[in-house]
Amino acid sequence: MRVRKLAFATLTVAAALTLTACQDDGTDTGTQAAPTTAATSTSTPAPVAPVATPSAGQSKGGTPKGGTTSTGATTGGTAAGKAAKCLTADLTVTAADHTITGDAKNTVVVELKNHSGKDCTISGYAGVDLQAREGTLSAQRSGEPVVSTVLKAGKSTYFGISYPPNNTGGTGVRITGLVVTPPDETHSVTLPWPGAGSLPAGDGSGDPVEIGPVGSAGQGE
Repeated sequence: MRVRKLAFATLTVAAALTLTACQDDGTDTGTQAAPTTAATSTSTPAPVAPVATPSAGQSKGGTPKGGTTSTGATTGGTAAGKAAKCLTADLTVTAADHTITGDAKNTVVVELKNHSGKDCTISGYAGVDLQAREGTLSAQRSGEPVVSTVLKAGKSTYFGISYPPNNTGGTGVRITGLVVTPPDETHSVTLPWPGAGSLPAGDGSGDPVEIGPVGSAGQGE
């Protein structure tokens, strides 16, 4: 009988221990420790800059299609990129005798020097009048082709005046002055005549006084 009571007591203690273990596993509905949660960061992530995409009218390089980028460069002339026309006020006009012994005609070379400080365009025939006591003698054009020239600042261009020598033995027509009007201009420059003192007198049917276009003569001619 004592043995049975001891065995019963042992079973009772084992059952009590089992119940306690179940309560420790959290199956008890009584007071329990508050569950813990993982800490989360409250900082706001840095914004990401948007990636620019080219619009329909723009290339990937940022230049509008069909457009150009400015280089800052200037042409110093008109909007079309050409230098402005040379005016009489832009030019220093001089004349010198360049007659070569043995030539059939005498020659005076007129120099047009650009003193304006900027490039300018010049082309065509100048107006040339020889002044005499009897009146004014206008030079004729030689008919040579015209070439347009950009006359750089400080540079010169030249054209020639050819005229017959006075071999008649008479006084002929005495030349006293030279009037030069640059191409496409109305303002003239009057210079002393640097050539021979006279032209042969006549009715004008002989050798005429002729001029070439601007640029047709060199400095040494």
